[in-house]
Amino acid sequence: MGRDKADILIAGVTMLERVAAAMATAVDRVVLLGPDREGWECWPDSVHAHGPLAGIATALSRADTERVLIVAVDNAFVSPMTLRRLRAVESDLPVVPVDVAGVRQVTCAVYPTSIAGAACDEATAGGSIQTLLDRVSFRAVAPDEWGSWEEDGRSWFSVDLASEIETGQASFPA
Repeated sequence: MGRDKADILIAGVTMLERVAAAMATAVDRVVLLGPDREGWECWPDSVHAHGPLAGIATALSRADTERVLIVAVDNAFVSPMTLRRLRAVESDLPVVPVDVAGVRQVTCAVYPTSIAGAACDEATAGGSIQTLLDRVSFRAVAPDEWGSWEEDGRSWFSVDLASEIETGQASFPA
């Protein structure tokens, strides 16, 4: 999009503020993964790798909880109810929604800190979140399950292009 997605406004609120507000309804502590940002608790990547897996590996290595809720900043239409429901799913494995096309929605998921070592290894080997899940397995949240939560796909709608802001607002009104 040519600039930091976290600062992009949707209906007068930054994508970061939208995601953080939704997360604050589901967790006691919101931590940004990545470089320092004034006014926020931030954890820069401690794993020498690139991409979202480096951030997840950092979070799992540093967290003082058994499980970590991860939501990407570009999931700007994320539902607070969905985040609470995801957290409530009991599993020792990552809890990962699978969309109607069968795609694992890895940036709106819950990860156990017990896989921190595997996440670090996968990140430093050049892997991805998808290859990590292939390695450790996961507890899928299928469309019939998340649909019963009144989730409509908004929580994993990713804003990657400016045109997707309008699409998201039209598809997922507040």
